[in-house]
Amino acid sequence: MNLYITSGTPEFMESIKKKHPNEQIYALHGIGNSVLIHETDKKSVFQAPRKYEIIEASGQFSKKGYFAIQNIPLSDEGKPIFEYKYTNLSPTLESEPGFIALRVLKPIKSDTYIILTEWSGPNSYEVWAKSHPMNFDDITDKQQFFTSAPYVSTYSSTNEED
Repeated sequence: MNLYITSGTPEFMESIKKKHPNEQIYALHGIGNSVLIHETDKKSVFQAPRKYEIIEASGQFSKKGYFAIQNIPLSDEGKPIFEYKYTNLSPTLESEPGFIALRVLKPIKSDTYIILTEWSGPNSYEVWAKSHPMNFDDITDKQQFFTSAPYVSTYSSTNEED
């Protein structure tokens, strides 16, 4: 199964989603940008998506949630270590209050892995993030592990302007 991501204006993202009602497409709106995610075992309906292989999945995305996308740019040396250490998150997350879904994504044509989680609201995510920080403190040589600094983007499945 693959997951595809594209980005654009909120209106354009919603128009693509409406054109494909039978696809598993979710519009996520953040501050200053919106993204669409398309989960499928077929080709994406997006024209120029970023493509990821789903290497861990738990739960089903909902239409009304709070999403956190942890972007983790990894070196070739860091990729197998990351996959070994961070692809068994389901047992930890599934018992967390407010947890809805998880996808750990391996990039097809880039170096940035993604941990995509959906929560019932920002408070649920923030409580989990504080108690389980993904700060990679146990990585001794961060310069050889990462190609740039990891970062988190957050989104809502409803447009703030609506």
